[in-house]
Amino acid sequence: MPIYEYQCKECNKRFTLVLSLTEYEKLLPVCPKCKSRKVEQLPAAFFAVTAKKS
Repeated sequence: MPIYEYQCKECNKRFTLVLSLTEYEKLLPVCPKCKSRKVEQLPAAFFAVTAKKS
C-alpha cells in the first residue's frame, strides 16, 4: 500500500499515513498532534524495483 506524507499547517507536525487507494480517495487526514484538518500533502519519493535483465 502507498505511504502518504502530510504536514499540518497549524502545528507544522509531519506525519505519514499508509492508505489503500480507496481510503486515500475518501479520507480527510487529521493531524495526530493537534487534531487539525488543515493538512497539506507533501511530495513523496517514488522508487520501483525491477528485474535485472541478463
